[in-house]
Amino acid sequence: MIVLGRIVAPFGVQGWVKIHPFGDDPASWRKMSHWWLSRDDAAPDEAWIQYTLTACRAHGKGLVAALAEVPDRNAAEAIDGCFIAAPREALPKPAEDEYYWGDLVGLEVKNEAGETLGTVTGLLSTGAHDVLQLKDGEGEKQVERLIPFVAAYVLDVDLAARRIRVAWQKDW
Repeated sequence: MIVLGRIVAPFGVQGWVKIHPFGDDPASWRKMSHWWLSRDDAAPDEAWIQYTLTACRAHGKGLVAALAEVPDRNAAEAIDGCFIAAPREALPKPAEDEYYWGDLVGLEVKNEAGETLGTVTGLLSTGAHDVLQLKDGEGEKQVERLIPFVAAYVLDVDLAARRIRVAWQKDW
């Protein structure tokens, strides 16, 4: 399952929910007939529950949506906080040089000198651009790095080799 966003609040009294999307182009989610919900974003695939999407529209920086199985505000409150995901085959194929965040998590990041900077643990959306969150090392010696996910710093992403090459120094 590819996690797409999270339900952050009920919206109105007719069962609509407000959604915080992770990543770009959440409007494309409207093309999917079903969404899958879970309280745990790392749940195994069989733990996700399928919901039928009946309506979805942009609202501010996020989305609002209606699901057939959520008829009123009480039902919307019951799914507040759930993560939204979809199986990879239900998602549109990303364009060249575009990636789903879920595909980047776990990749090793190296700089031009071949130094390992860490492993991608997540991404942040800052509005201007996304930022890679890296962790390197263990325990008290663990270092956390943030690297803007923009062409100026990200030289290439090799999903097959599970590696990202960046123009970034280890001591930055």
